[in-house]
Amino acid sequence: MKTLTDPRLSRGKCVVCEEGAEKLSSEEAENLLESLDGWEFTHGGERIQKKWRVRNFIDAMGMLVRVARVAENEGHHPDMHLEQYRNVRIQLWTHALGGLSRNDFILAAKIDEIARP
Repeated sequence: MKTLTDPRLSRGKCVVCEEGAEKLSSEEAENLLESLDGWEFTHGGERIQKKWRVRNFIDAMGMLVRVARVAENEGHHPDMHLEQYRNVRIQLWTHALGGLSRNDFILAAKIDEIARP
């Protein structure tokens, strides 16, 4: 079982993808995923996601707002889903690259810090 998310990732800063930037290799992504707690690959390893079940609708909406603020500050925006009023699912990938970048793992770590209901 994984331990808590590596705090070194959460201290990172998302950077704008330069033209010619490449997505992470499968090995690089797997190594970074090991630093996160509860995140998993989806879409054939091109995205990461995590799911939470919170107490109620208000807690879910509060969590989404907190995540939105962090994402906006980082300039890196996840897909956020609220299902059945209290099930939150967040998916990350770097749209410009069509896959994963270090930014996705940095934002995941930051989300873990503030997403605890």
